[in-house]
Amino acid sequence: MSAPTTRLPFQPSSMSTAQLAAVSFLARYAERTHTLYAFQLRQWFAWCEANALDPLVGVQRAHVELYIRSLGERGLMDSCVVTMMHGVRGFFRFAHIDGLIPADPDVYARLPKVHRDESRTQGLDRLELIRFLQVAQTITVHHGALAYLLGINALRASEAAAVRIEDYADTLRGHRVLHVVGKGNKPATMPITVPVLRVLEACRGERTSGPLVLRPLTGKAIDRRDAYRMVARIAKVASIPRHVSPHSLRHAAITDALDAGVPLRDAQILARHADPRTTEHYDRARGNLDRHGVHFLTAYVAGV
Repeated sequence: MSAPTTRLPFQPSSMSTAQLAAVSFLARYAERTHTLYAFQLRQWFAWCEANALDPLVGVQRAHVELYIRSLGERGLMDSCVVTMMHGVRGFFRFAHIDGLIPADPDVYARLPKVHRDESRTQGLDRLELIRFLQVAQTITVHHGALAYLLGINALRASEAAAVRIEDYADTLRGHRVLHVVGKGNKPATMPITVPVLRVLEACRGERTSGPLVLRPLTGKAIDRRDAYRMVARIAKVASIPRHVSPHSLRHAAITDALDAGVPLRDAQILARHADPRTTEHYDRARGNLDRHGVHFLTAYVAGV
């Protein structure tokens, strides 16, 4: 039994209740999230088929607990197990909302505890980021523009690839601004500093509209895969001795901003994180004893 996709490979009248619930749930999402959740549901459907279970009707919390245990027994890390359950949990939650099942069997299923005290991504430090930006401009103007969008404005790869010349034509309150549509189709407006604007204008040239960053050889708009390849080339030329991805640049922008003393709230706005705890994961200096709060508290009560 396989989980259907929103492409409806068969007539709705022939769907099982589980397939209908899967199609209804996946229809909420697009692109990468849709692909990820569809994969997670296929894994759940396959496990149910192997254990002679309907993937939806009659499922109890014990079945979900056994599936979670099976994911761990396959060698997945605790964080991967939690991620693998995102699609399954949403599947049950919306099936319950839609009245397809009387109760959600996943509500009290126990997941592994994952401690996310700091980001696993190894971003660039200040000197590496400076070198990366400088080297990028020596390759092509397109590499330079991409590097600044990722490393200064903290865009995601897909966001940087989607930037159009028209997106940074506006001026608000004396600031040249960039309009982007981020994760979850959330629009955002951010200022463009003079060094960034200078690089973007060099990339634009005489063009007045259309995609900003182009493939240097073909002149076609880049996609996120091109962004990964261009970042890898810059890192190689810059002699950075480890894997560098577009997220490494976004990570560097956020961590270096925090290291520079940018307040957490402002760093959260830069990163466009909905939850400040997500931004806190990027703070490399949280364990810095020189910045520990006891120093400030001691000075404050020193006269007592």
